Amino acid sequence: MILERCLGSMLLVLIGMFANVLGAFVGINIGTDVSSMPSASEVVAVVKAHQITHIRLYDADSHMLKAFADSGIEVTVGVTNEEVLGIGESASAAAVWINKNVASYVPSTNITAIAVGSEVLTSIPHAASVLVTAMNNLHKALVASNLNFQVKVSTPQSMDIIPKPFPPSTAAFNSSWNSTIYQLLQFLKNTNSYYMLNAYPYYGYTNGNGIFPIDYALFKPLPSVKQIVDPNTLFHYNSMFDAMVDATYYSIDALNFSGIPIVVTETGWPWQGGSNEPDATVENAQTFINNLIRRVSNNSGPPSQPTIPINTYIYELFNEDKRPGPASEKNWGVLFLNGTAVYPLSLSGSSQITGNSTTVFCVAKDDTSEDKLQDGLNWACGQGQANCSAIQSGQPCYLPNNIKNHASYAYNDYYQKMHSLGGTCDFDGTATTTTNNPSYGSCIFTGSLNSTTATGGGISPPEAFGPISPFGKSTKLPVSKIQFLISAACLAVVLL
Repeated sequence: MILERCLGSMLLVLIGMFANVLGAFVGINIGTDVSSMPSASEVVAVVKAHQITHIRLYDADSHMLKAFADSGIEVTVGVTNEEVLGIGESASAAAVWINKNVASYVPSTNITAIAVGSEVLTSIPHAASVLVTAMNNLHKALVASNLNFQVKVSTPQSMDIIPKPFPPSTAAFNSSWNSTIYQLLQFLKNTNSYYMLNAYPYYGYTNGNGIFPIDYALFKPLPSVKQIVDPNTLFHYNSMFDAMVDATYYSIDALNFSGIPIVVTETGWPWQGGSNEPDATVENAQTFINNLIRRVSNNSGPPSQPTIPINTYIYELFNEDKRPGPASEKNWGVLFLNGTAVYPLSLSGSSQITGNSTTVFCVAKDDTSEDKLQDGLNWACGQGQANCSAIQSGQPCYLPNNIKNHASYAYNDYYQKMHSLGGTCDFDGTATTTTNNPSYGSCIFTGSLNSTTATGGGISPPEAFGPISPFGKSTKLPVSKIQFLISAACLAVVLL
C-alpha cells in the first residue's frame, strides 16, 4: 500500500507537469430542460461562435452527437440516472449502450468521457450498489471496441458526500458510503480516469449560515484579518472553490488513494432568484463566472496539489426554465437562447466573451479602483457628453448594476464618438481598448456591427489533460497513455 501511494503521488506530480504544459480548460454543461430549446445544429453554432472547446451532455442525444461531428469539440456524454440500474445489472446492456451512443459516433464526434449518472449516491442511493459495476461494464465494452484510451468513464458526485469539508485537511467521505467510494476510487485508479466533482460555492455560501463571507465564495480577495486558513496545514484558501476541491483530494487520500486527478464537472452561480434568494443576482453571477475562468486559466491547483490544474465545466449554457424548484434553479445559464451573453464575461484582463469584430471598443480595466472608475464615469457622462441613458435604471445596460460595467458603456460611447476627433481611451489609466464586442443580451455597445444581436466570443482557455482525444487535431500523446507508461516504468524500476 505504501508503494502504491508513493507511485500515485509521483504520478499525480507528473500529470501536473503535463497538464501545466497543455493548460487548463473551461468547458460548459448543456442542459435541455428548456421550453424552446434551439435545434442541435443551432446549439453547436452557438458553442462554436463562443469558441467553447469542451462540453458535457446529460444524456447521449443522437441529434446533439451528430451535430457535434467534425467540430473538434470534446464531448462528455451522460448515462442518465434512469439508465444506471439496467447497465449495472447487465453487461450486454452496457455493450449495447456503448455501441449505440459512443462507437457509432467516434471518431467524427470527439467523445472523450462518459459521466455515469448525476450525483448517484445522493440523488438515487438505491442504485449505489450497482454504480461501480455499471462503470466496469461500460469500460469493458469500451475495451472491446478499442475505445478505452479515447473515452474515460467516471461519475459526478456532489460535495454532500463530504459532510465536513472544512478544514480541508480533515475532510472525509461520509463513512456510510465508504465501501462504494472505495470501489469507485479503485476503478478510477485502475483505468487511469479522474474523479468528477460537482462543486457549488453558491450553495456552500447560502447554506453556510454566515460562517464564510460572500467574497470568499466569489473569488474576491479577503482582508488579512479575514483570511481563511486551514489550522492543520496553515494553507491559505483564497476561494471556497479551491477549498472544496482540496477537501475532495484529502477525502480521497483518507481512503489511501492518490494519483487520481479531480475535474469539476459542475459549478456556477444563478443570476436570478426568488424573493428569499437575495444572492442570486446578475452581479454576483458575473463576478463568480469571470473570476472562475481567471482562476482555472492560471493553470494551478489547490494548495495541497498546486501543480494539478482544475479543469472545470460551467453550469450551464442556457437557462433551464422547466426545472422544478425555486426560481434560482431556472437561472444558471450564461447565454440567452439567441447566443448572446446574459452579462459581460471576461476571459482575462479586458477581453470579453462576447465576440470578435473589426471595431475597436473602449472598456474599463478589471484591476481599477471603484473610486477612479466613478470619476471616469462622471466625466464621460458629463463633460465628455457620452450618451449614458442606457445605463439608467430600467434601461438595457443598467444591469449588472456596478461601476465597472457602467463605466465601460460610458467610456465606449465617448470613444466611438470622439476617437476620430482625437478622443482617447484612457480615462486616467482606467480604460483599455479591445476588439472583442462587450455587448450582451439587449445591451448593445456603440460601435457594434449588429444593432440587434451581439456576436459571440469564447470560453477558450487552452486544452489540458483528461479528457484528451487522440483523434483530434493535436498530435500530443493522450495523458491516459502517458499515465499508463509512467506507472509501468515506475513499477519496473521498483521490481528491479
